[in-house]
Amino acid sequence: MSGPMTRSQADNRIVRRVEHLMGMPVSVALRGRHADSSAGRHAWRAVTEQLRDADRVFSTYRADSAISRLGRGELTLDQCPPEVAEVLELGRQAEKQSDGAFSHTLPDENGRPRLDPSGVVKGWATQRASRYLRELDDTDFCLSAGGDVVCHTADPDGAAWRIGIEHPHDAKALIAVVPVRSGAVATSGTTHRGQHLLDARTGRPVTGVASVTVIGSSLTWTDIDATAAYAHGPQAADWLRTRPGRTALVVWPDATTTIIDGRPDNRRRSDPSSGSVAGPYRQHGH
Repeated sequence: MSGPMTRSQADNRIVRRVEHLMGMPVSVALRGRHADSSAGRHAWRAVTEQLRDADRVFSTYRADSAISRLGRGELTLDQCPPEVAEVLELGRQAEKQSDGAFSHTLPDENGRPRLDPSGVVKGWATQRASRYLRELDDTDFCLSAGGDVVCHTADPDGAAWRIGIEHPHDAKALIAVVPVRSGAVATSGTTHRGQHLLDARTGRPVTGVASVTVIGSSLTWTDIDATAAYAHGPQAADWLRTRPGRTALVVWPDATTTIIDGRPDNRRRSDPSSGSVAGPYRQHGH
């Protein structure tokens, strides 16, 4: 029979929780002092409640959400919760910086423009909610929303979280693993939801790219950049190279990859079975 855990063993134990929120699985992995304390449980409840609030305000599937009512002209922007203006401003910035490939206004089924900031909301809301976990002392966390993650380690030299990047052609396989201590990882693609991503410039589904993963300090902009890069299709890697300091992995339809690590001398195309890539990625054979 094993004895009680040592303090070191307890600090390394990972406690996981998951709920279905905003139409997707949202989970947290906690490691350290508050992994299974009342403070840790309270922080998780605060995260889930904030995400439910975001859904109530921004869901395009709810007729009574502020964003739906704003889109129908039933509310003015000044009558909406203040976070609506914040999200729409992020959308305007993203549209400008992506040369129009990303937009918070998309065509509806009849081709008419429809207010839809969903491409901003998930990353923004998850990053915002993660502050409750960051307040836990001596505690590491990995918060995942539909596969996009915010990571934090209380000790800058502590063990990194290992984030698996799904192979866009095989949902049961990984194409790479990214070690992250504190930062965010976002992937844009069609593996799970089908062809739902549009090039906002044309209103047509994107072709010429399989998936885009971006690593950065905040999930708000890594998620926006992953979506915007994907919307550029065959020019995804070229556009990401214009984004200062971006680290990214672009997977093409033939399963070859391009790695962007922010340094001009480290950009190359590689086969995913090579097992050797630049930057923080460690690729898996397929």
